[in-house]
Amino acid sequence: MKLVLVIPLAAAALGMAACKKAAPPPAAQQAVPVQVFKTTAQDLPVTFDFVGQTESDQAVDIRARVAGFLIKRNYTEGAVVKADQLLFEIDHKPFQAQLDAARAQLAQQKARLEVARANLARVKPLAARNALSQKDLDDANGNFHEAAAGVEQAQAEVKTQELNLSYTYVRSPVEGVSSFAALPVGAYVSTTNSLLTTVSTLQPMRINFSISEPQTLAFRAQQQARTLVAPDDRHYTVTVIMADGAEYPHKGRITFSEATYNQHTGTYLVRALMPNPDGALRPGQFVRVLVSGASRPGAIVVPQRAVMHGPKGDLVFVVNQDSKAEARPVMVGELSGSMWRIAKGLQGNETVVVDGAGKLSAGAPVRVTGQAPPAAVGEGSRPATVPVSAPPPSAPAAPATRAS
Repeated sequence: MKLVLVIPLAAAALGMAACKKAAPPPAAQQAVPVQVFKTTAQDLPVTFDFVGQTESDQAVDIRARVAGFLIKRNYTEGAVVKADQLLFEIDHKPFQAQLDAARAQLAQQKARLEVARANLARVKPLAARNALSQKDLDDANGNFHEAAAGVEQAQAEVKTQELNLSYTYVRSPVEGVSSFAALPVGAYVSTTNSLLTTVSTLQPMRINFSISEPQTLAFRAQQQARTLVAPDDRHYTVTVIMADGAEYPHKGRITFSEATYNQHTGTYLVRALMPNPDGALRPGQFVRVLVSGASRPGAIVVPQRAVMHGPKGDLVFVVNQDSKAEARPVMVGELSGSMWRIAKGLQGNETVVVDGAGKLSAGAPVRVTGQAPPAAVGEGSRPATVPVSAPPPSAPAAPATRAS
């Protein structure tokens, strides 16, 4: 009975030993093919992005300067009008009558002056020979000067009535686009309803936008840390992006910034002046305002698809000296075309995985198959755009950049 049990146990032991010797060694981990990008520290142009609104450089309210009935409108509402173009006419007849009366009064005063002059001419020689008293000479002199003053007063009244008559022809002081007529023909125009229309110039055009206090403080801190450098002449270039995403062909410049913050919004006004020769910009449009001229010295950029977003933050894979993947946490700055600026986590002359990073894990061997194609590294793309649009008054101010 013992012999029967020993034989199967011995056979099983011999089978297990044979299986153990036949197991193959574990296969070596295959290198993952990847495309890479070589980082370089460089001066990166920065463009700050705001939301702005267009405003006429000169919006003129056209008001009546005399009271009367509006008898004619001589322009097409909404059309472009020329400087000194006749827009409205107020009833001329009362003012013409007043002018005629002033001219008659002037003629009367001139006749009085001639009489006084002739009388003075007769009195002077007689007084010189003591034929008349000194009082007679003084009276003649006084009458002459009084008549001369009366002529000047009458001339001033004629000038006033001529001006009043000219004011019945309401003209545009500037060239620009006209608004609707505020009063219909036949309405009585007075000091209480003197506004007739508005004419807004189109060339040049103002672009207004706002910068919040947190954004200003962030810019200042970045300049002190030398992570942001303003242009030497402090002259920034302004580009406008229209509502359809098209770039406006002309460039502007900043001409004004408010000295104080608005206590209701916590922002201060900045104004740019934009050429508008074709009238493509109209007052009241909302546009994107790109302010360029600043730069970030020694910036590190990588293609956008090289950055992976994980639960613990952003990271990239770097190929180390042993040709193995190294997971590197990074802090991402602004986007420049198809490139991310890396504010923290990378240095110059490092090899970053662009294509194939999704197959990698920390310590995995890699095989570099080539550099990322030029289109992937953002050649010819717009400079880095920092979204720093001012928040609405009810919302907290957003930081100027994602990282300093």
